[in-house]
Amino acid sequence: MKRYMSAVILGGAVILGGCSTTDETPTPDTAQTETATTGSPDAHGHHNHDTDGAAVPEAMVPADNPTYPVGSTVRLNTAHMEGMQGAEARIVGAYRTYAYAVDYIPTTGGEEVRDHKWVVQEEILDAEPDRIPDGTEVTLLADHMDGMERARATVVGSTDETVYVVDYDMDGMTMHNHMWVVESEIEPLS
Repeated sequence: MKRYMSAVILGGAVILGGCSTTDETPTPDTAQTETATTGSPDAHGHHNHDTDGAAVPEAMVPADNPTYPVGSTVRLNTAHMEGMQGAEARIVGAYRTYAYAVDYIPTTGGEEVRDHKWVVQEEILDAEPDRIPDGTEVTLLADHMDGMERARATVVGSTDETVYVVDYDMDGMTMHNHMWVVESEIEPLS
């Protein structure tokens, strides 16, 4: 019982500290946001992902013949969240879209979040199908972090690389359905 309560308390602390996730195993068309939590190592704060049950946007188009197909095991070469850099991950979704780095001020108040990576085209209100130019102000539909949904943002960078949803292990815990990692942030296991 003590071990169970310790796990519950530790799990609660982790959830309060960062990215929450769901335990559902997604398919490429229904990947869900994360259910475990961590803090972000960078200046743009922590991911929250407490959108249990929130699916990949309906308009997302699966990638044709992605470099890393669903089910592939890869190594992450990015640090969106603590513990990601160098982590082994499993691809659970691969999509064709534009991904954007954005600066925004949370709707909940606080300091500006700078260079948040990534928000996809389908998570931007009234986005046209064309790539959004850097410097454009947009309204976010994504809720990756507290205060992100409906925040006004400025696009500060973009890519047309394949975007992936991944599961990865961190400190003995599996982070399910992390959205988004772009192709250049992934490398094959060697």
